[in-house]
Amino acid sequence: MKYKPHQYQEYATQRIIDTPAIALLLEMGLGKTVSTLTAVDLLLNDYFEAGRVLVIAPLRVADDTWAREIEKWDHLSHLRVSKILGSAAQRRKALKDEADIYVINRENVVWLVTELGTKWDFDTVVIDELSSFKNHQSKRFRALRRVRPMIKRIIGLTGTPAPNSLIDLWPQIYLLDQGQRLGKTITGYRDRFFVPGERDGHIVYKWHQKKEAEDRIYEAISDIAVSMKAEDWLDLPPRIDRTVTIKLNDKAQSLYKKLEKELLLEYQDSDVVATTAAVLSNKLLQMASGAVYDEDRGVKEIHEAKLDSLEDTIEAANGKPVMVFYNFKHSLQRIQNRFPEARILRKGKDGNEDIRAWNNNEIPLLLLHPKSAGHGLNLQESNCQTVVWYDQIWSLEEDQQANARVHRQGQRQSIVVLRLVAEGTMDEEAVAALDRKADGQEALMQAVKARIERIKDE
Repeated sequence: MKYKPHQYQEYATQRIIDTPAIALLLEMGLGKTVSTLTAVDLLLNDYFEAGRVLVIAPLRVADDTWAREIEKWDHLSHLRVSKILGSAAQRRKALKDEADIYVINRENVVWLVTELGTKWDFDTVVIDELSSFKNHQSKRFRALRRVRPMIKRIIGLTGTPAPNSLIDLWPQIYLLDQGQRLGKTITGYRDRFFVPGERDGHIVYKWHQKKEAEDRIYEAISDIAVSMKAEDWLDLPPRIDRTVTIKLNDKAQSLYKKLEKELLLEYQDSDVVATTAAVLSNKLLQMASGAVYDEDRGVKEIHEAKLDSLEDTIEAANGKPVMVFYNFKHSLQRIQNRFPEARILRKGKDGNEDIRAWNNNEIPLLLLHPKSAGHGLNLQESNCQTVVWYDQIWSLEEDQQANARVHRQGQRQSIVVLRLVAEGTMDEEAVAALDRKADGQEALMQAVKARIERIKDE
């Protein structure tokens, strides 16, 4: 296929070429993969400023998306890809293969750093979903940090740079500039821009921003961060968000309130116990969806109100495919029991076949977990206009990425995102929390969007 880039894609490609360390905060659906590949191809073959290129991505994206994008576009078809996936022996073989671009899943970054050691020879690194390195204590962050001085160019891609708070930014920006803008340590970053909030003894588990911290952070990173929002550049069909209120019956309400108050539901075979606040929150979300795990991992049925609502939604879709996001395994099992035609997205080549079948309208009801289907999947070519969140989640990043599987470039129809929210339950708290986090995310995206406006009029 002939590549006809949008103006913003040309701009993004040029910024990658001009900036040795850059964060492209491209909202989902803006074609960040092809923009990046175009820049990498130029750096490899025109400017000779890249020699050995590594792409770090979520597993399914590493296995499918990058190679598929290269095959899709005429101007990239000459690029050779080696996938550093599978067993250790398969990964070692892939490392030795002659290729232009090597792709590895983020879970194997630690292995790769250990395997190469001081012989690290990737001078250009692309981190697809930079926000997956937001934890400064994670092994993958520490591993990449060790070899960062040996990397000449680094490109970070994400649509959700601060999914929970601006605390998440430090590790991501550090991997780009090695501490030049936000400080060499997370402690120094916190001291400059935050004050301790809630704590447990000496452990602070929530930090509050100092006055004007946002403006100072945005200003500090503005020269290496480019933000673009789909609504600014694409004439996407509208996305309509609706909350579907689910009323629980008296028995379900009673059981919910009992667990919420007493932290215990007694059953003859095995009890349901909430030992901590986190466990209680999780179990209350489960109950809001209709079932809960007991102490023996058995499933206790609570109600079928959400299943009934989902049935109404599928009927209202008038034969068009429906996409459903679930968070709990018992929700998946109960949906499959009620709707035998439902399909899940399998792994590997089977999963690629599922994507093809979905985009060809051969799957009437697709069930996805946001963790496994959130990044890089193109599912917008079907006739689906209805996305349903059966279970509610706390992660803004997973929520935004999941919704963008359908509402993205190439979509020709309006999309309705329905959230099944049980009235008077933890569902309401989870949805409200996402709204609050989205406000902060929007502030970040707007702040670093600077300098993009001027090219619109050129």
